[in-house]
Amino acid sequence: MTEPSEGNGLTYRAAGVDISAGEALVEAIAPLARATTRPGVIGGLGGFGALFDLRAAGFVDPVLVSTTDGVGTKLRIAIETGLVGTVGIDLVAMCVNDLIVQGAEPLFFLDYFATGKLSVPQAREVIAGVAEGCRQAGCALVGGETAEMPGMYHGGDFDLAGFAVGAAERGRLLPGPVGPGDAILGIASAGIHSNGFSLVRRIVEMSGLGWDADAPFARGSTLGATLMTPTRIYVKPVLALHRAGLLSAAAHITGGGLPGNVARVLPDGMMAAIEADWPVPPVFGWLARTGGIVPEEMLRVFNCGVGMVLMVKSAGPALAALAEMGETAFRIGTVLKGEGPASARIRTLSGWPS
Repeated sequence: MTEPSEGNGLTYRAAGVDISAGEALVEAIAPLARATTRPGVIGGLGGFGALFDLRAAGFVDPVLVSTTDGVGTKLRIAIETGLVGTVGIDLVAMCVNDLIVQGAEPLFFLDYFATGKLSVPQAREVIAGVAEGCRQAGCALVGGETAEMPGMYHGGDFDLAGFAVGAAERGRLLPGPVGPGDAILGIASAGIHSNGFSLVRRIVEMSGLGWDADAPFARGSTLGATLMTPTRIYVKPVLALHRAGLLSAAAHITGGGLPGNVARVLPDGMMAAIEADWPVPPVFGWLARTGGIVPEEMLRVFNCGVGMVLMVKSAGPALAALAEMGETAFRIGTVLKGEGPASARIRTLSGWPS
């Protein structure tokens, strides 16, 4: 058996993996990662692992908190519209918003980007969104993985996942004591955020509209661009309330909506009476009408205008502090005594949202 000559032998590139493209991407995103550095980061991109010094970050007796998440089928809209610049913000938001409800400050973030054939411009745009999300969250983008896997993904398809690590002083974890009479506040969402997009895509299909059609609920914007509005990052307001001693508990409203997520922070013997009468972004009314979705299902699937729920002892000071930070927040309910498993009780108004 003869060995293939240098001229006609197989290469990794011929098999579909271009190492030089991966190297070009690392070079392109290095400045983005460096721009997110914060106290505690040791070294930079390029090592086999990322190092972080908790003492340099100001912690004395820390507990580490970690989360991992993705963007779900919102990626399908990003790929089909080519609007990939903000899905990285979504990715960071889905992770860091879960950290802060446990009282943890986000410290660093890693991403995983997988595709069939690496397009450096596309990947750089996605990672630029990740870096922007890290900037908003105050955490460092310390590394990640770019996987080029021919045969696994086709066309311009890609997948995205993230991993965040935060820390809290041992005695400052959330939820804290939650009791009867505590006020329940909601901080406004930017829209759908990153949950429920399998249903959203089905409703859009029913409507007969294309991604480039005018959005029926947002003048001057296309349907695709409006649906791609990124998930809000709530790190700064939630941690500010926590550090001020105003916060008892918080819930990030993701899959499961208000009923599913508020229940996760209620102690035994407590329930939440929530009155669904806050301002609802028009996109949710359009989804409900077009899909014929009843209010109970809307609340179970979508955030319906409330991206973060807070439980506080006193509503006045917390709402004032949030307003000072530029947040749109409103009281949406009260914690009550209630036997049985922790569950959120939702009293919906007739025809809401419409």
